[in-house]
Amino acid sequence: MDNDIEEVLFDQKQIQEAADRLGQTITEDYAGQKPLLLSVLKGAYLWTADVIRKIDLYVDLEFIKISSYHGGVSSSNEIALVTDVQSDVKGRDILILEDIVDTGQSLQFLEDLLLSRGAHSVRVATLLDKKEGRKVDIKADYVGFDVRNEFVVGYGLDYKGLYRNLPYVGILKQSIYS
Repeated sequence: MDNDIEEVLFDQKQIQEAADRLGQTITEDYAGQKPLLLSVLKGAYLWTADVIRKIDLYVDLEFIKISSYHGGVSSSNEIALVTDVQSDVKGRDILILEDIVDTGQSLQFLEDLLLSRGAHSVRVATLLDKKEGRKVDIKADYVGFDVRNEFVVGYGLDYKGLYRNLPYVGILKQSIYS
């Protein structure tokens, strides 16, 4: 798999340092609260595991699965709710854990869904923020790294279900997907 990577952007040590930094900030920002952490499957599972261990608060954890890429390298602009959250979100402070914020459409979909169900607040902690790809006006509250407009894989991010198990985030060679 390493041969399919053009460039490693963030190694495991850098990712752990980002999880430490965000975990500490989240602990401070949510002091005295019991937020509901909502991990977006499948991509955010590794990031969620790292960040949640750095949060020194009582938290609830749920998973939600949406789909917008449908196996390609760019968003289809059609968001589908695949697996819904099991908890009642009414009155809750929600922290969405996301692998990457790209177009922002998936995040907007989730935020609108949770607020329409009565969530008190919705914030986002993302491993990667690809601001160049935005199609909607939305931002992440906690960002591990800004990333340029390249197709990245690893550390939970995939291409056709592959590369999630790479211990780093890297740019996938264009020859793999073109």
